[in-house]
Amino acid sequence: SLPHGQDSGCRTTHCNLEVLQESTLVFLATKPHVLPGVLQEIRPAVGPHHIIVSLVAGLLPAGTKVLRLMPNLPCVVQEGAMVFSRGSSASDGEATLLKNLLTSCGLCEEVPESYINIHTGLSGSGVAYVYLFAEALAEGAVKMGMPGGLASRIAAQTLLGAAKMMLETGEHPAKLRGDVCTPGGTTIHALHQLEKGALRATVMNAVEVATKRACDMAED
Repeated sequence: SLPHGQDSGCRTTHCNLEVLQESTLVFLATKPHVLPGVLQEIRPAVGPHHIIVSLVAGLLPAGTKVLRLMPNLPCVVQEGAMVFSRGSSASDGEATLLKNLLTSCGLCEEVPESYINIHTGLSGSGVAYVYLFAEALAEGAVKMGMPGGLASRIAAQTLLGAAKMMLETGEHPAKLRGDVCTPGGTTIHALHQLEKGALRATVMNAVEVATKRACDMAED
């Protein structure tokens, strides 16, 4: 079988320096604990013509054009939520290039670097919060008598549709939520139960602790 990536028409190599020699735009997408060794290896080959996109902060020669990127799991299905921040040597041109390249993978926004860890708590880890909520939605329907497979599909489509309405209308989610409620109806009764369970406060707390953990890990 072909080495990973070659079956998609990608050129591959076992030499990191060769990547620097052959490319101008270079993505450093290693695990954080591997990155220091990679940076030490490629540092001598990094020049002013290179644009380095890294998933974690790292030490590179002064003047290097660096963009720090934070994606999330749904990038694999072209529905990711990505943010990036630019280093002091990166210009509008490099930022625009990266944003244009990544738009095909989903939402891509330039942000101050201080937002990177918040994005991790909101969206990087937040994907798991949504899966947990989707699982609970489906299990509620199973409890009421619906087959599990059907319930999971409907739960997924419900989340997808709600998210699409937020993006396409630009409305605040509270406005959209209010539009679903009718006086004395099913939705307001259900929302009352969610409020009793402190859903909003619990989710806010989850984003907070994940953000703080991301900050702690960045300092290690």
